[in-house]
Amino acid sequence: MNKNEAVGQPSKEFVVQQAKFKAAKKSTLISVLVNTLLSIWQIIIGIFSHSSGLIADGIHTLSDLIADFVVLIANKKSHKKPDEDHPYGHFRYENGASLILGIILLIVGVGMVWSAIEKLLNPDLIPEVHMIALVAALVALVAKEGLFRYMLYVAKKVNSSMLVANAWHARSDAASSLVVAIGIVGNLCGLRIFDPLAAMIVGTFVFRMGFKFTNQSMQDLMDKGADEETLQEIRDVLDSIDELSGYHDLKTRKSGDFLLVDVHLELDGNMSITQGHDIAVNTRKKLMENPQILDVMTHLDPYDKHIKH
Repeated sequence: MNKNEAVGQPSKEFVVQQAKFKAAKKSTLISVLVNTLLSIWQIIIGIFSHSSGLIADGIHTLSDLIADFVVLIANKKSHKKPDEDHPYGHFRYENGASLILGIILLIVGVGMVWSAIEKLLNPDLIPEVHMIALVAALVALVAKEGLFRYMLYVAKKVNSSMLVANAWHARSDAASSLVVAIGIVGNLCGLRIFDPLAAMIVGTFVFRMGFKFTNQSMQDLMDKGADEETLQEIRDVLDSIDELSGYHDLKTRKSGDFLLVDVHLELDGNMSITQGHDIAVNTRKKLMENPQILDVMTHLDPYDKHIKH
């Protein structure tokens, strides 16, 4: 038990987790409100203005609503306290949520491309788009870009990969609205093929983003380790501890947005168990000063300078 816990104060990990939970809940609820209004706006205007690109963009926005509810559920589940079945906590709910977000993007992207190709193969069936569609696309573009910048700011502030994924989901919507607006302009200028072409471009972009997030979350769920920069930070801490004769078998793995660290510490084989234990506790304490590190497991190995390690 650390000092904070002994006097009834919340631990560093608890404070960080609660900050992430509150920030995620607030930003996601704002996203739900914005996307609800935008999806209704785009789909209704798209139907009346005969813009397949705007309808596709509205459906894409609707998929954001599904994504937002996934994030809300995962955010709540991931901050449950450790239990008998999950002694390291439930942080991987976040990795699972990122995977679901990626799959949603993949499905939406494929559907948009498929619909656009059907219209491109039958250009005579492409109707003329009305001017109101351009207004709707521009309004959606401004709203989505603003939502992206807000959500990314919050995600970076609390260091949440799940929120970063959701923020970029909003940015993909902003980019899609830009492409749709260009397609509508082309259609209004007499080039009707521009509207379904815009829808196809948006679908391709969405599919690409979906692949990226799906791949990243799969890697995290398969115990992907820390990046080289973070590993070097850990090595620097270990190298700064004079009592250590060395270390080896340094391993890391992700759990949500946190890291679990395993390392073998090399100590003078003639020191007492108590001395070795105190050094291990001090090493863990210094490593845990990194807010990204959730827990550190150490193993003590006797060191003999005459034996090559």
